[in-house]
Amino acid sequence: MTVFMTMQSTLGGSMKSSFSARALGMIMAFLPAVAVAEWNLNFTPVVTLLGEEIQAIHNLVMWIIVGISIVVFGAMFWSILKHRKSVGHKASNFHENTTIEIIWTVIPVIILIAMAFPATRLLLATRDSSASDMTIKATGYQWRWGYEYLDEGVKFYSTLATPRNQIDGGAQKGDTYLLEVDNPVVVPVGKKVRILTTANDVIHSWSVPGLAVKQDAIPGFIRDIAFKAETVGTYRGQCTELCGKEHGFMPIVVEVVSEEDYETWMQAKLAESGVPSFDPNANYSVAELVASGEQVYAANCIACHQEGGVGMPPTFPAIKGGKIATGSVEGHLDIILNGSEKNPMMAAWGPILSDYDIAAVIAYQRNEINSNGDILQPSEISAARAD
Repeated sequence: MTVFMTMQSTLGGSMKSSFSARALGMIMAFLPAVAVAEWNLNFTPVVTLLGEEIQAIHNLVMWIIVGISIVVFGAMFWSILKHRKSVGHKASNFHENTTIEIIWTVIPVIILIAMAFPATRLLLATRDSSASDMTIKATGYQWRWGYEYLDEGVKFYSTLATPRNQIDGGAQKGDTYLLEVDNPVVVPVGKKVRILTTANDVIHSWSVPGLAVKQDAIPGFIRDIAFKAETVGTYRGQCTELCGKEHGFMPIVVEVVSEEDYETWMQAKLAESGVPSFDPNANYSVAELVASGEQVYAANCIACHQEGGVGMPPTFPAIKGGKIATGSVEGHLDIILNGSEKNPMMAAWGPILSDYDIAAVIAYQRNEINSNGDILQPSEISAARAD
């Protein structure tokens, strides 16, 4: 658009209202004058043997298609060029030719069968999750992933870690912009990992191109897929279903590490599980809860309710001055714990946030965004869960 404005000033004001100027503006607006995407000529590099086979059969089929295109279009253009009327040729008047019809039916069938056999074998191999070394359940939420290591009993949530000021354009974007999380999936190298996918709300999709895996996560269903990474490294993916407003903000990060590093990570996770990072019986001050609540709000609430709690009515109501955050604190707690039946977009945060995080975000919403002056302690959140 900047290029177009410069050209407009050069050509003179009289041209601004002309059809040519408007047409030129439309063309220049869509030209990639500043930003150009990477000119990659292949898929994302893969680190699984199955992924290498997928890429190999893709390349094979592509060259078969190229060969067919050369033969078909070559014959067509040669006929157009050499048998055109301007060089004296006349159209022939002929009808069915059984031999030709058999040939152009049999040859494509043979080609399709030749491609179908290896493709079917590979498709079945991608669905084979038997004899796996470990199983991880991946649950899609709007908009984050929850993971459960079924053999070890470890559970955690994985949320976008890109700072909000990068998303809003207030800071320079990092190399892993929108592809970084606070809690990545960690798996050992050389082990077959079975991923069970499901969803809590709408259809999501668990996809990591570098591991050659992609599986839809459907509410009420359990789907599975497996991979075995042969190389240590970090592999990134995203939800590939249009799952709602923050669809582009729920990345997937898988860290493939050595068996020793995996055991160290797992022991640390086991030590964390069931042990709160706060004193469940302590009485925290308003200032302490508000300071923590601001971080919880920024990580989980700001995408819908916006900075300062102004919301995006009617789908995402305002926190500032809203009846939930200015009404009874019990009602406020109930909707955070259990969600809203009237507005399905308000998820139940009880299974996701800790007692301290819920107490903190309530304190932030009622004392920083609003001026109610009341708070709940983590012990009260725990009691409410038990009721």
